[in-house]
Amino acid sequence: MSLNAAIILAAGSSEQFGSPKQLADLNGRPLLEQIVTDVLAWPVDTVVVVIGAFADEILDSIDFQDVVVAINEDWSEGVSSSLRVGLDVLTRDPKWDRTFVALGDQPNIPKGLPKELIAVAEETQRPAVVPVYRYARGHPVLFDRSMWSRLMTLTGDTGSSPLLTTHPEFVEEVRFSDLPPSDIDIPDDLASLRTGRGRSTRSDAGR
Repeated sequence: MSLNAAIILAAGSSEQFGSPKQLADLNGRPLLEQIVTDVLAWPVDTVVVVIGAFADEILDSIDFQDVVVAINEDWSEGVSSSLRVGLDVLTRDPKWDRTFVALGDQPNIPKGLPKELIAVAEETQRPAVVPVYRYARGHPVLFDRSMWSRLMTLTGDTGSSPLLTTHPEFVEEVRFSDLPPSDIDIPDDLASLRTGRGRSTRSDAGR
């Protein structure tokens, strides 16, 4: 039986938001705490949260429950540096077979989606399983362990998108009728989400 993990990328400086969006209120709790709670309900056996900017403030303010918290000291290099930090934690233990890569500013992932991605991974044996929402690839992306060494060579702020584009033979797409979950980039995005008017934005897979 495969053991699945999840990495939540939440190390950014929230430049557009104007304050640490990880701590912004969503339904009475910090945004990142809500996402951690949601991911813990997925069919995974461990969760790694990667933080960087505002690390001390975040650690003091969020209940991380039973997740592993890793600090990315090089967060300013871009999202690929956080992906490397999360994967480094998982690669220390050979028992982990796959990992989701999720975003720390993207709540409201459809509840059945992670389970469906795992089922497709087991059926197709493709090393990267990507959800395609109504009109765009998105998150979370499920990566087999055989992909991790390639992911750890990535640089910059583009995440895994270039790798998946260059090697389509690695990728299995799973289509969903949902709109892409909203990224929280500016305060208005969070306000829209609170009122049920979530702004769906394109989110390149593996960012």
